[in-house]
Amino acid sequence: MSVVTEEEVYKAISTVIDPEVGFNLVEMGLIYDVTVLKNGHVSVKMTLSTRGCPLHQMMIQWVQEAVVRETESDFCAVEIVWEPEWNISMADDSVKEALAKTGIGGN
Repeated sequence: MSVVTEEEVYKAISTVIDPEVGFNLVEMGLIYDVTVLKNGHVSVKMTLSTRGCPLHQMMIQWVQEAVVRETESDFCAVEIVWEPEWNISMADDSVKEALAKTGIGGN
């Protein structure tokens, strides 16, 4: 097994779309940290846009599946954290602009 890079992990996670807003988790700014261990296992620290997200467990599963599917890692642990609390300023500019047009976000 070759070494998985953080860049590959972020690219894999970018295939996971937040169904509520239609943007991927990376561009939403929901991924706080990615660690690739020497054995190739991946650890992801992320948050959700709201604590009451009904897809909490599904989002974890989707991230795990994307990392294993899109990289050569065979294991991905996902930790949901609430600090720092996510806000729209953490998203990419394209996301902020699109959400501002819908009234969800603002500058």
